[in-house]
Amino acid sequence: MSAPRKPIEEVFAVAHAGHASAHTAARDTAFDTALGTGFDVRAALAALDTKRIPAHIAVIMDGNGRWAKQRGKSRAAGHKAGIVGVRELIRTASDIGVDFLTIYSFSTENWSRPRQEVRTLMELFAKTMSAELQGMLENQVRIKLIGDVSVLPPKTRDTFLDAVRQSADNTGMTLVIAVNYGSRAEIVNAAKTIANACLSGQISAAQVQELDMQGFAGYLQTAGIPDPDLLVRTSGEYRLSNFLLYQIAYSELYITDVLWPDFDRFELLRALVEFQSRRRRFGGLDRRDHRSSGTHDFDHRGGNTNGGEDGVGGV
Repeated sequence: MSAPRKPIEEVFAVAHAGHASAHTAARDTAFDTALGTGFDVRAALAALDTKRIPAHIAVIMDGNGRWAKQRGKSRAAGHKAGIVGVRELIRTASDIGVDFLTIYSFSTENWSRPRQEVRTLMELFAKTMSAELQGMLENQVRIKLIGDVSVLPPKTRDTFLDAVRQSADNTGMTLVIAVNYGSRAEIVNAAKTIANACLSGQISAAQVQELDMQGFAGYLQTAGIPDPDLLVRTSGEYRLSNFLLYQIAYSELYITDVLWPDFDRFELLRALVEFQSRRRRFGGLDRRDHRSSGTHDFDHRGGNTNGGEDGVGGV
């Protein structure tokens, strides 16, 4: 788990009356909205354990189109509104000490959307990255891409790759941008890479037979990145949408009805408090379960030496 890079109260600060700039006034509005939903922000901050901030948060950002439709606006307007949420998420995650933040920007299936919408998204990606890069560099954010960027429009592709290059030596949070990404394709490509390596003699058949889950993960695009501790999905949809299927086997899932443009730092705070309220067993039993069952062979890595539990209730 990670530690905050800024005081947590400062990250979720509320402007004092009579001293509100346009920016802080907007923050107050978000704070009031959070309170209006029955969410006690101050109580949440008091409950939040800053020593247990998840090291890796992955986010499926969904609901831009529905947000726009509810307001009688175009889908393009919804995507532009969603950028505000992305900016706040990156800043907040970095400030509270998240080590890795993975955002699902564009899936391999999204190419089936109307051509104009895809064009708008690609232009928005390039424009946003250009506008936000300097701030991320100043905050030591390191940028990594997963997905096949080779088929993106040249301006979008080059903007992303330039951001990766410029941020390569940064030492702060790693922002993983999944663009033209599909998890099934990632897994298939990893299997093909292993097969080709075996056929070409780079690795032996015996080495393939000895390959374990951790070894296989080294052939994925997320090699070297820890699995997400927390997966957030907005807009109330209960599906994974071909996102990090191998990596989220034991991630905690947090699904909210909030549409992505309305997902602010207080919604992230709500997700963090919920995350910390859960007992992560990784298929085994935690110490309290073992004490009550009379077993003592708990393994500190999250498993146990008697095989744990299988099926419903064992995860």
